[in-house]
Amino acid sequence: MSTTSFLSNRINNLSESATLKMTKLGRELAAKGINVISLSVGEPDFNTPAHVKDAAKKALDDNYTRYSPVPGYPDLRQAIVNKLKNENGLDYDISQIVVSTGAKQSLSNVILTLINPGEEVIIPTPYWVSYSEMVTLAEGKSVFIDTDIESNFKITPAQLEEAITPNTKLFMFSSPCNPTGSVYSKDELAALVTVFEKHPNIFILSDEIYEHINFVDQHESIAQFDSIRDRVIIVNGFSKAFAMTGWRLGYIAANKEIAAANDKLQGQTTSGTCSIAQRAGIVAYEQGLESVNTMKEAFLRRRKLVYDLLNDIPGVKTNLPEGAFYFFPEISSFFGKKDPEGNEIKNSADLALYLLNFGHVATVGGDSFGNDNYIRLSYAASDESLIEALRRIKEALTNLI
Repeated sequence: MSTTSFLSNRINNLSESATLKMTKLGRELAAKGINVISLSVGEPDFNTPAHVKDAAKKALDDNYTRYSPVPGYPDLRQAIVNKLKNENGLDYDISQIVVSTGAKQSLSNVILTLINPGEEVIIPTPYWVSYSEMVTLAEGKSVFIDTDIESNFKITPAQLEEAITPNTKLFMFSSPCNPTGSVYSKDELAALVTVFEKHPNIFILSDEIYEHINFVDQHESIAQFDSIRDRVIIVNGFSKAFAMTGWRLGYIAANKEIAAANDKLQGQTTSGTCSIAQRAGIVAYEQGLESVNTMKEAFLRRRKLVYDLLNDIPGVKTNLPEGAFYFFPEISSFFGKKDPEGNEIKNSADLALYLLNFGHVATVGGDSFGNDNYIRLSYAASDESLIEALRRIKEALTNLI
């Protein structure tokens, strides 16, 4: 009996996460004693701030070790409400906030509570690898809007209008964007809103997890527009801004009906997320952004470093991202070339594997993000690691025949 024969179609139709796959392959090489520099995973290389860790220790001492409320502790949800008001100018009630085991679960919850089989979800490409797979899990249909480096990987209102059909239920995007670092301005969002205003049955899922790693002005949320506000679901969390990836703490802000639906789903799956992480999250939001801004300054410096190094590699084309901590350079000029063993580089996945096996740098092929002519690399690494990684990449690419 084959492994897949007894598994559900649901799981057989699901792809493995490309970012996690490359991270796994890199670790396997490292286990063999090979020095691998990983630029594949979206994780800040900073430690969680001390005041946040101290709050977790205090939570243990205070015996916050029992089941937590399914949508999160009320005082954490209030801290989120206060954050949305003070930082984003958005008014929510705690009944509109649902805390989950990371922003990833928040995204999945929203899709599972909104999408029926066959309903369409519009996703601009490139997109974070799990978006389309979450739609697949919900038995929906992903409809992609392609962008490229010339447009700074941002869609136009005309492209959005053209993608909408009577079956469109949801539009989902991230700003700042994973994998491109692109950031939509207020004017660009307003132009998209004019399209949504003509289609009142479409919901908008706004992934704002990289909100604080933003190098242009202030963060702009599409939820600020009153005409569509009730249809916007914000997803955010603590992993990127506060270097809390392992704490698994994310949330949604949505209308009360959608929030209640997410609460209901979560009550039958994970229940409330980690009690200790939640208590730490309250302190993270209540004690300001000093640690966040320090981290952002480092990312800003690294962005310039990597941008200059990428531009020094013949055949690589890149733009300057406005947020997050990724570059998404175009590398299609290397397709058709061969590695030193005679293997042809046919696509971005081949190139990523080549860079891993020959350059010992882990990146992720752009095919997993919906754009095969690119690769994604993270600059959430030390300056020294980045300099060495880009040296290896340049050497490996130069050695292609």
